[in-house]
Amino acid sequence: MRAGLHHRSALSPGLPVLALLALTGCDPTVTGPTAPRVGPQPRPADLAQPAPESEQSKRMRAYYAKVQADLLAQGLLRTDGGGQDTPYTDRMLADNFLRIALYDEYQRGAAGFSQRETESHLRRWTAPVRVGLRFGDSVPQERRATDRARIGSYLAKLAGVTGHPISLSEASPNFFLHIVNEDERRALAPAINASLPGLSPVEVAGITEMPPTTYCLVYALSQDQTGTYTRAFAVIRAEHPDLLRLSCLHEEIAQGLGLANDSPRARPSIFNDDEEFALLTTQDELMLKILYDPRLKPGMTAAEARPIVQTIAYELLGGES
Repeated sequence: MRAGLHHRSALSPGLPVLALLALTGCDPTVTGPTAPRVGPQPRPADLAQPAPESEQSKRMRAYYAKVQADLLAQGLLRTDGGGQDTPYTDRMLADNFLRIALYDEYQRGAAGFSQRETESHLRRWTAPVRVGLRFGDSVPQERRATDRARIGSYLAKLAGVTGHPISLSEASPNFFLHIVNEDERRALAPAINASLPGLSPVEVAGITEMPPTTYCLVYALSQDQTGTYTRAFAVIRAEHPDLLRLSCLHEEIAQGLGLANDSPRARPSIFNDDEEFALLTTQDELMLKILYDPRLKPGMTAAEARPIVQTIAYELLGGES
């Protein structure tokens, strides 16, 4: 098995970066409106009263509220998907895709993951993606209902973009999405070990002890060198304010589908640590279309995928080069 990691984190004081990616298999290594899919009915645990919030969690909530306010004050976290100020050509699309889908942001080693970009191979899901949504006891019922509706709608959009089955499901989920506060995340080790067997204690601690500068993360697991994802595990901080929370959901779910890297050249894109865009952009949707195009196969190298990717990008943008 290969495992892949992606996370979202702060670049510098006052300028956070929202990005952590995935563990894959044995190596750690998302047009137009669509009708929201109806998610599963609340489970009994969802009906309980929210647990009291600790002082540490309250401090984290205040911290991330300031993070979001600072980003918005700088004109970042755009939600328009890009426009005339962010043009891109078929060549740019192809190059951005290759950098984001065929390279890893993190390298796995004996001491866990370290940030080092390395060339990899194409990874994606072949089985339907069944997202199991898990809330910490601290998340109020109203917030759960809002999150569940937004996630269900987003997954339906991703399914439409990729042509691949992606939905909220409690029937044998293989993509586990946890929305938890600081205290609840620290207690996730049993759930992590059950969902992603084979992770080392150091790698598990990378999730349970993630620093405040990491806003969210996803691990995706793939079968050896096949590049076929089989399981994923994402963590979103419950303390995030509305837009930062939605931004993390957009990025980590999409990266857990196979767009594992970030690139400073990708614009408009959420796969860019500059935080300009909060939500999936027009170019991001095209990259997901490319990723799940049947002409590409899991396990392909960058050299094998390049001519096919260039052809698909040309078709998608009509040769605007």
